[in-house]
Formats: sequence, structure tokens, C-alpha cells
Amino acid sequence: MDRRFWIAAIGGTIVALILLGVPSAVIPNPLFIRMTPTEPFNIAVWLASAPLVGLLLATYLAKGGAAATDIHAGVGAGRATLGGVAAYLAIGCPICNKIVVLALGVSGALNVFAPLQPLIGAASVALLAGTLAWRLRMRARGCARCAGETGDGPAPRLIRDPG
Repeated sequence: MDRRFWIAAIGGTIVALILLGVPSAVIPNPLFIRMTPTEPFNIAVWLASAPLVGLLLATYLAKGGAAATDIHAGVGAGRATLGGVAAYLAIGCPICNKIVVLALGVSGALNVFAPLQPLIGAASVALLAGTLAWRLRMRARGCARCAGETGDGPAPRLIRDPG
């Protein structure tokens, strides 16, 4: 991987740390106040997901070699976005989330949603890590191998012509 990739990954990680940490008040700040204390799993999910998000961003921003012309270069964005949103939900204050409080009430947010946050966090980290592994594999392979062209001949045909 080239230098551009690592610069994008470090920058993306810093941005993710700020974008996840400030609104969820994992990073104490005067703009957002948590109504419940920060739990250790909040910090663990925050610290695990931010580098994964940074590396994922780098796979989109710092394209090199065959990946620069790969028609599949944008694939996986939905999974990456879902993983990032899930990480935010996992680390945020359960009663500060207006949608959760609207759907479940304050009591439901504390008694139903809060116990699910570690599971949401684990699923988020797993989804981000899986998407990153898949994106790095696609980046390394480039489009030619993705299409099955190994240089030994034409790509295998999946659909046969009826004639």
C-alpha cells in the first residue's frame, strides 16, 4: 500500500474519532452532554471502530494501481455506512438519542436499548472489519482477477449462449 493510503487512513481515523466521540460525548465537550455515564464498552467500540472507519475511507479515497480503474471500487459503501451508524448508536447515550426515546420512551431506552448497545457495538465492529477485509482483498486483486481473468486465458463464462 502506498503513502497516500496511509495518510488517508490516519486522517480518516482522526475524523472518525471526532465525529463519533464528540456528539456521543465520549469525548467530554461543552456542546453535548451525556445523561448516562460513559461505559467501558462505549470507549472500546469507539476506539475499535474509528481506525476501521479510517482504513475503510482510505480504500475509497486512495485508489492505486488496478483499483483506480476498477468498476467495483465503490462496492461496500452501504455496509461501511451501516457499520458507522451502528457504532454511533452503540457508543451514544441511550436517552440522548431522540429516535430511541420517541420509539421506546425513556424507560425503554434505559431498559431495552441500553442492554443491546454492546451487541450493536460488536456487530458494528464485525461489520466494519469484514467490509474492510473484503475491500482490501478487492483492492489487491483489481478488476481483472475480480472478473476471473488470470492471464491464462479468457474469463470463465457464467451464462452460455443458446446458439
